[in-house]
Amino acid sequence: MTETESQEQAAGLTQEGRFYSADRLHAMHDMMLFIRRFEEKAGQMYGLKKIGGFCHLCNGQEAVCVGIEEASDSNDYMTTSYRDHGHVLARGTAATSVMAELLGRAGGVVGGKGGSMHMFNVEKNFAGGNGIVGEQVPIGIGFGFASQYRDDKRVSITIMGDGGVNQGAVYESFNMAALWKLPVVFVIENNQYAMGTSLSRASAETHLYKRGISFKVPGIQVDGMDVLEVERKMSEAIEHARSGKGPMIVEMMTYRYRGHSMSDPATYRTRDEVNEWRSGRDPIVRLQKQMIEAGLASEAEFKQKDKDIKKDVAAAAKAAEAQPEPDLSALWDDVLTDEIPNAYPYPRQVG
Repeated sequence: MTETESQEQAAGLTQEGRFYSADRLHAMHDMMLFIRRFEEKAGQMYGLKKIGGFCHLCNGQEAVCVGIEEASDSNDYMTTSYRDHGHVLARGTAATSVMAELLGRAGGVVGGKGGSMHMFNVEKNFAGGNGIVGEQVPIGIGFGFASQYRDDKRVSITIMGDGGVNQGAVYESFNMAALWKLPVVFVIENNQYAMGTSLSRASAETHLYKRGISFKVPGIQVDGMDVLEVERKMSEAIEHARSGKGPMIVEMMTYRYRGHSMSDPATYRTRDEVNEWRSGRDPIVRLQKQMIEAGLASEAEFKQKDKDIKKDVAAAAKAAEAQPEPDLSALWDDVLTDEIPNAYPYPRQVG
């Protein structure tokens, strides 16, 4: 190893044999912090009645969003539930487009017609944002089947919550994916509560990574509050699926700081419980501490980043709010088309 290579390797962190450069660590930190401030801004705008309908925030779950994205390829498919803001942002969608969608503006990522629960971005291979609990899972294995059919080595990252995992369609999907060895990684965001019901009150088997045993789908449990562990374990799961070994389940142990949705006061849990997760396991604070201890950043630098990111989020919100609402004629757009974009995986029908 040359002196230059030694210096470059020193500027980073090594965990469980995997090296993370300083630049990559900063990028992961900044995206997690951006998602946090974006969600806080969305909550504020909802309170001001500028956002209508349902709105599900992911404050606290940022490590899952960013770690998955760090582990995946941009060509891999992704589909998730209605708690989707963090995932679509981590996938690279412009913040102004996401905020405009929340506000129902024409410049939204789906033209202002999807809202909070239905974010889509074909260019980023992001298939939602789906409002029906658990129903994104059959869609996810559809993408996996298409990838296998085309032999294009793309993986379908199919994300659900601990509530959605109890839906019957999920188990049909586990079975089908295992039967055909589809390249799917099933991610379970276990934030401990399905709406207002704790996991222990709704699930006889609370170790959700074991839910695929009867279908011979292997599973692992991951600390979803540690972005580096999420990245490592998701990399392993994605490689498992990409190499033709079939599906895998990854249970992310995480926590949402806000209620299930903006209309949920979250009275079913104690303030002490929330504070325990916030103070002891917050993913952003954890990474900051690791980077400071490694000499890769300072507290002053992180404070300045926070100020800059808050300004960026405010600017995105202002730009989104300035956009017009969709024209009424747009009601008939995107209902039926004769042209199937190349980004979609299924072949065109002939005849």
